[in-house]
Amino acid sequence: MIEQQISILIVDDEEDFCDILVLLMEAEGFHTLVAHDGHAALRMIHSESPDVVLLDFRIPGLDGMEVLKKIKGFDPHLPVIMITGFGDVPGAVKAMSLGGFNYFTKPISNKELITAVQAALSAHNLRPRRGNSSTPTPVSASLREMMGPSDAVGLLIAKVEQVFNTDYTVLIQGETGSGKEVIARAIHLAGHRSGKPLVTVDCGAIPEPLLEAELFGYERGAFTGADRCKPGKFEISQGGVLFLDEISNMPLGSQAKFLRAIQEKKICRLGGTKPVAVDIQFLAASNRDLQGLVTSDSFRSDLFYRLNEFNITIPPLRDRKDDIPYLAKRVLDQANLQLNKDVEGFSESALATLLSYNWPGNVRQLHSVIRRAVLSADQIVTEKDLEIKRVEVPGLAFTPKIQGTPWEDFSLREIAMQCNIAVERELLTQVLKFTGGNKAKAARILQTNYKTFHTKVKKLRIPIAGGVYCEKEGG
Repeated sequence: MIEQQISILIVDDEEDFCDILVLLMEAEGFHTLVAHDGHAALRMIHSESPDVVLLDFRIPGLDGMEVLKKIKGFDPHLPVIMITGFGDVPGAVKAMSLGGFNYFTKPISNKELITAVQAALSAHNLRPRRGNSSTPTPVSASLREMMGPSDAVGLLIAKVEQVFNTDYTVLIQGETGSGKEVIARAIHLAGHRSGKPLVTVDCGAIPEPLLEAELFGYERGAFTGADRCKPGKFEISQGGVLFLDEISNMPLGSQAKFLRAIQEKKICRLGGTKPVAVDIQFLAASNRDLQGLVTSDSFRSDLFYRLNEFNITIPPLRDRKDDIPYLAKRVLDQANLQLNKDVEGFSESALATLLSYNWPGNVRQLHSVIRRAVLSADQIVTEKDLEIKRVEVPGLAFTPKIQGTPWEDFSLREIAMQCNIAVERELLTQVLKFTGGNKAKAARILQTNYKTFHTKVKKLRIPIAGGVYCEKEGG
């Protein structure tokens, strides 16, 4: 049987733009459908059942927001990626609150749009059916479901897929609650050791005198109270994976013995004399900067280098905000089942709060906040139900001031360029004023990386904390 191609419905009244998207999508092996107004789009969705919809905000007949509402009314699982030629933050927030999968402003990066389409397919367990191209693997589908559709999760998946069929020692770093154990489990389940045990040791929860006995086991009579032989975690995980969570908490004395064991692949029970060979893959996780701990002599450098054979760093939730609406809805659906409730979703203000919040506890905190909110909510989760405060960025609605009659001296392209620069300068100035000149915080609010933000501030000579930015300034 020949597999049917993934189909992408493009809804936009600009024929030239549709032609460009058709070429782009078909180059990726997708089948394309095109509609130029809202009513035609809905008819095509009913008749052709596309797998993803690329939907412009401003189209004839029903506008994009109305079309999105109707789509979600009869097929809430159909991924809809919203597109507009106008920078409209409130519109984006509303689209996401209605169930939009992602949001782009023209002009669109081809690479980013393709990545978004592939993320939508992966999140909904669909596969691009394209010749010899790569298709979502089980580990990809699993991590998309657990962590979200963002590009950052895509990069994590790529790292996991590099290492899961090896026996490399993997160091997983990230803040508390960011998903280190999720990554460890994905590596185990996708790898050739999946049929063997995954054993977890919380290095911070076991007192130092007991840690070695827990890891290596002990013989009868090895110490007071050792009335029987007991295998340790190394032996229990034989043939499988040993995951050492928060390894930065391992005492220095135990670190030396642990290093020797993983290098020699042999252990000796406490009180025993006969070495036991072990065949194990080691995964380690830390919420602290191990390199920094090595510098401060709080962690052995030789153990760090041995653990850091392959490194996976998980970005905090505040740096992958594209995942927040997806994760929030996922937790809401789970809580509805557990509580036998039917909370439909999130109000616009609630979603805006979720997107603006800093999430110091990451996904773990988001999980707790949403579960608590569903418990107290009626038909929809409101900002009040969330019990967290929105981070307001005042004064972001503004119009660039155009002096005189610029059309007498400049072309439309030149005038538009000047307006864009004016808008960008004003936006950066106001956000920096809000953050008290903290560029790192401003970059997070605007969801861009620090280097890009720093370059723009420098280029536009934005005033910071009462002074004019100078190229000699380091920050």
